[in-house]
Amino acid sequence: MLLVALFPGNPYGYYVLLRWVCCGVFAFATVRAAARNQQGWGWILGITAAIYNPIVRVHLTRTMWPVVNVVAIAIALASIFTLKAEKHGQPTPKPPPPEKEGK
Repeated sequence: MLLVALFPGNPYGYYVLLRWVCCGVFAFATVRAAARNQQGWGWILGITAAIYNPIVRVHLTRTMWPVVNVVAIAIALASIFTLKAEKHGQPTPKPPPPEKEGK
């Protein structure tokens, strides 16, 4: 959606929908980053969600929004690869040893 927003001529409703979707996606990613104790990513993703907040809007000029959209695309891609890599990079927790009977 952010890529399509870079091209002019989209109806106003598209940008309203874009705000709802981006705010929700970045808010969800913020929660995921916080669950993984990634405070830096949590702040970055949370601020990005706030920028796209459809209720309390951030008003920027038409020339500024494409720049924000490109930065948001970069943040989304970087967070996907970083948070996914850290998930797979974590060691698998070992199960507890079996209890011995007869003690």
